[in-house]
Amino acid sequence: MEPISILQRYFGYDSFRPNQEQVIRNVLQKKDSLVLMPTGGGKSLCYQVPALIFEGLTIVISPLIALMKDQVDALRVNGIAAAYLNSSQSRNEQEAVFRQVHRNELKLLYLAPERLMASDMQLIGFLKRLKLSLVAVDEAHCISQWGHDFRPEYRLLGQLRQEIPEVPFMALTATADKLTRADIISRLELKDPPSYISSFNRENICYKVEPKRNSFQRLLDFLEGNKKESGIIYCLSRNSTESLAAKLQAKGYAAEAYHAGLEKHIREERQEKFLRDDISIVVATIAFGMGIDKSNVRFVVHMDLPKNIEGYYQETGRAGRDGLPGEALLFYSYADVNKLQQFTTVENNEEQSRILLKKLDQMVLYGNLRSCRRKFLLNYFDEEAPDNCGNCDICLGKYQYIDGTILAQKALSAVARLNESFGAGYVIDFLKGNTSGRIREWHKSLKTFGVGSDLSRETWSGYLEELIAQEYLKKSEGPYPVLQLGPKSRAVLKGDETVMLSVRKEPEKAAGQKRKTAGYAGAGNLSAGSEAAGNRTSGSPARRSGNEKDNAEAEAAAYDKELFEILRVERRRLAETENVPAYIILSDATLRELARHLPEDLEAIRRIPGFGEVKTGKYGAIFCEVIQDYRKK
Repeated sequence: MEPISILQRYFGYDSFRPNQEQVIRNVLQKKDSLVLMPTGGGKSLCYQVPALIFEGLTIVISPLIALMKDQVDALRVNGIAAAYLNSSQSRNEQEAVFRQVHRNELKLLYLAPERLMASDMQLIGFLKRLKLSLVAVDEAHCISQWGHDFRPEYRLLGQLRQEIPEVPFMALTATADKLTRADIISRLELKDPPSYISSFNRENICYKVEPKRNSFQRLLDFLEGNKKESGIIYCLSRNSTESLAAKLQAKGYAAEAYHAGLEKHIREERQEKFLRDDISIVVATIAFGMGIDKSNVRFVVHMDLPKNIEGYYQETGRAGRDGLPGEALLFYSYADVNKLQQFTTVENNEEQSRILLKKLDQMVLYGNLRSCRRKFLLNYFDEEAPDNCGNCDICLGKYQYIDGTILAQKALSAVARLNESFGAGYVIDFLKGNTSGRIREWHKSLKTFGVGSDLSRETWSGYLEELIAQEYLKKSEGPYPVLQLGPKSRAVLKGDETVMLSVRKEPEKAAGQKRKTAGYAGAGNLSAGSEAAGNRTSGSPARRSGNEKDNAEAEAAAYDKELFEILRVERRRLAETENVPAYIILSDATLRELARHLPEDLEAIRRIPGFGEVKTGKYGAIFCEVIQDYRKK
């Protein structure tokens, strides 16, 4: 059967997203591949479609033990034979899966990498005897020490590859720089793999950065514009997740904390409540969220600075997976930078320490950015982008420019008088006139000591980053970088050049007032099991292309909201009956299409993105009846 036929029959879409079909064609030729697609970009289909074409079994390696059941349930709802093996199962449950494998009843088997370690090579021996068609390694960056989430248990996958060299391997990740990509290829011993790199542009996500001052009130302002919406709030420490969740509960929000210190059954229960929409907000450490297939997450907030761009990008990518508008808000503080610098030193590994610090520097630069945030993110992943995206706080005009020549002269003079020998933190303390023991006594007598005492540390941090970006300052290499005068500094110090710096505008309305971002109406669910574009035939819903922004807001609103809520109630009833999260039945985006087009029969239902053959047969008549009853009112 052709890949497009599989896509239509099982997943309900008429066309693939960029690169999906090329990846599938490559693996059907039994070749290795490296796949980089953004969160929500459709990675899962790259191995699910071939799995249904191949005669043998496809193995999927995934670190997401807590989510395997949902991933498998989503496949089963689409009529696909799938199972999983991990430490959460009883012995009887695992033996039942092995029996299914022996009887050739499965097309996909999900495995946790630590399962390979725990079995003392027995599982690898078992897999070696099977008729395997493909091994898909999800979250492949976990195998690399240069990746942002290195996991030692992934290293055994190289040994698995050596045992089954004839089976094609597919490495998939949402975020990996060039160094990490090369390491993945080496560790998995991929054979001349083509690299399929999709655009990292999540056009429907609006990126924002706020100063961390009064962060809880700023968060409440933001949430006021996102009432009843589903979201994830990330904190750096476990204690912070607990205290923030409690404060939000006191304000009437259905919020729960999630971190690795909680007992396993509590973590599972809270994750399940979030997936089933019993709670709307999870306040979590980064232990939560990787691989989350919840398509209707509308916002992601970082209360603390992430360690690197890769992690930040992946975490923000959990918003708007259904293609509808999402928001990503970061609270930035220079104090977080000092805290995170402690984690960049790796004992006996100077090279890795240098790379970790460099990655943190990029995150600091992003926090202080005064040009398009989307362009910065895309450039980081080697992708070109226009200077104005129209959908981040910078491009939406949240900042205005002032003549900052005097401020620049103060900063440059401070760096010069300190003999270009100190880092940004020391320079800021010097400018502010900090009299703590950190500042050397003879520095306190210098003319420029304390000339910037009227500005906050965060403000000075931002200005220094702007001066670096404009080449008035530069930062040295190495584990302890110092500020130095840049090539354009002399003209400023002599008063021959004007420097423009930015200041944040005072908001005219609440920071979180909902902005309808430039998403696209009619987008299909981008989570596992339905990650394709829904370019439909004439007269049926069409997926919006990225450059059709002008009418996106109006069209996104052009559905019957009352009917949408009725459909959500019916979806929830079905989900409770089948004991699966609601999004597995149908995504919010698919429900919006139903509420926009009001299909009256199964033929019309089939044209709605997300209704494959199985879901049409299983749920089509039910939703037709709901719509018909609504029409009669």
